[in-house]
Amino acid sequence: MSETKIRVLVVDDDQDQLVLAERSLSSYGFEVKTHRSSLGVSNLVRSVAPDLVLLDVNIPALSGDKVLSLARAQAPLGTKFILYSASDESKLRSLALSSGADGYISKRVQGADLAKKLTDLYKRGRSSTSPTSNTSNQAINK
Repeated sequence: MSETKIRVLVVDDDQDQLVLAERSLSSYGFEVKTHRSSLGVSNLVRSVAPDLVLLDVNIPALSGDKVLSLARAQAPLGTKFILYSASDESKLRSLALSSGADGYISKRVQGADLAKKLTDLYKRGRSSTSPTSNTSNQAINK
């Protein structure tokens, strides 16, 4: 296949969740990097240059929505930030909208469904000329 792998950075304080996400997404052809702390994400985003950043909302030290604003300033143009949480979906949606995230995904979404949602977000970002929109927030967690 001549397609470039989609680079995903997964940030979560739960080691089991990181392992699960890495194994699952790697099996669907993603290039996955993981990070277990909110500290250092900005530098990592700059050096790894991921296409997508999947950020857990409930991380000690700095929550995912706070990390998002710091990391976005260091990220390459076009990097998409997705909030990822087991929180109530309406709270997650609201937080994604208020923080400027490119979308949100519930942690209940795994395997093929997670891979499809991330691929759709990646492709939508590549074909769209406008920056983030509310429809991208709503579309990826259907």
